[in-house]
Amino acid sequence: MAPHAEPATVAGPLTAFRKADSEALAGAFSRLVGTFWTGGVLTDPASARDAVPDLLAAWDGADAAHRGHLAIALGLFAEAEYPALDGPVATAVRAGLDAVLDEVRGTTAVTPLTLASLYLLSHFPHERARIWPAFDGVPLDPDDRTRLDRGLTLLDPDDPDLGRAWPSPFDWAIDEQEREFDRAWIRTLTPEQVVTTWNDDTRTMWATAGAKALWSVTNGVVPTPVADQSPYWAALHEAPGAVDATSFGRHEAALRCTSCGSALTFQTKGARCQSCSTFYPVTVGGILDLSRRERSGAGVSDDAEDVEADVLQNAAVMSTVGQHYESGLRPAFLRIMGQNWDGGVTPAIEDAYIADRLRAAAEARADGPVLDLAAGAGRWTWVVTDAVGADRVIALDLNDAMLYWLRGRLPQVAAVRASALELPLADGSLTAANFWNALQAVPDAAQALAEVGRCLRPGGVLTLMTFRWADDAVYRYFQHSHIFPGAPDGYLLFEREEIRSWLAAAGLSVVEESGPGTFVFITAKREG
Repeated sequence: MAPHAEPATVAGPLTAFRKADSEALAGAFSRLVGTFWTGGVLTDPASARDAVPDLLAAWDGADAAHRGHLAIALGLFAEAEYPALDGPVATAVRAGLDAVLDEVRGTTAVTPLTLASLYLLSHFPHERARIWPAFDGVPLDPDDRTRLDRGLTLLDPDDPDLGRAWPSPFDWAIDEQEREFDRAWIRTLTPEQVVTTWNDDTRTMWATAGAKALWSVTNGVVPTPVADQSPYWAALHEAPGAVDATSFGRHEAALRCTSCGSALTFQTKGARCQSCSTFYPVTVGGILDLSRRERSGAGVSDDAEDVEADVLQNAAVMSTVGQHYESGLRPAFLRIMGQNWDGGVTPAIEDAYIADRLRAAAEARADGPVLDLAAGAGRWTWVVTDAVGADRVIALDLNDAMLYWLRGRLPQVAAVRASALELPLADGSLTAANFWNALQAVPDAAQALAEVGRCLRPGGVLTLMTFRWADDAVYRYFQHSHIFPGAPDGYLLFEREEIRSWLAAAGLSVVEESGPGTFVFITAKREG
């Protein structure tokens, strides 16, 4: 019989935390939280509940940095009981919110402690009448204010607002037509799906607010977003016109049938396999659909689970998704997953990394296409195109709404709808490939890299950017707690060793590897 575990006590870790100087504070905070909490779960709920009054009492006399960490710890403990909002731990925290509210009411500038207090207080919608007015004099950025508003809002089952909480409701400035689009797909959900999606949105909103707060209190500064000055944004976006499918013929040597792998014959309205006769249409937006799927927003197969997942992904399938993605969602993702809250990795740095390496690869071999894999709405396809020339670029993504947006800015680029796990390309056909900020989004990272390795020529170059898990357990929890339709159990990132092993298995050798924060930048070459 296993010995009975002694209940966790807060005295020792809390004393060490209160005495910790600035250099020791992060470690002391981790040990304090880790006494009761691991990866979003209270390891000893009763002891955590009993510890809350001591944590609240530690607020008095503490400096701003210690208070900020205490606010995050209390938020984590309350969040661990979610979807319950009135569990014993949350109730204990709620009983001691007056000191936090007093702190907020006396604030006339946004500080790291303000952001930590916002994260904590956003867990208590039943206290909205007290919490919301406390922030009246605080000059919160619109994204922070709308995150607080969302946290203090209870689900309205008669008109639920779903799918627009990340990175903040402010980033989804949708018009009434788009709101009606939302209502249409939301009406197809069961009541259980509505509740689940609302709860997932809430967790994701907390994950963003918590990540921002933790980085801020750890570094003692408030994040400052970096504007993207790329000429991509100067190009006028227009509805893409129809394309004669024969224009894809310049890539005839590379493009293949996804049913049998044979060569394609390009006709006016699409492409036909030379062996199995499968026909692949070119859509009205000029996209060659090699995905073997016909429905907008569809996943990778017609299996029941993929079809059901389509319903929840429909929030992203609209004509303006590219604008939302490139201007708001993608920059936010970099800040969160890369710990890039200080803007150390700028869009210009990303541009230069891709352009320098792909331009050299294209100059070393003057023939063969260059693939922009998981091209999205085309922000980095623009960089690839500028580096190697539009005639050599194939932009590939599974989301036709994204590709529609891409073609509105880059009409000269061949846009192909297909899966990264089943590239419609011949073996050894590519001079280079760019796989930027997308490895973490595919269902099978190893398979995606294996496909890139198969399609690259010997000496072909891959440029890759993705993210690794943070070293800090609490920040790692915030990374994982982002729940999207493609990641219903939380977002999954990587360890560097995993990526290296997948590249090696794909026949790719790492030429260079770098990355501040939790970024991973890699250039690799096809062996042989």
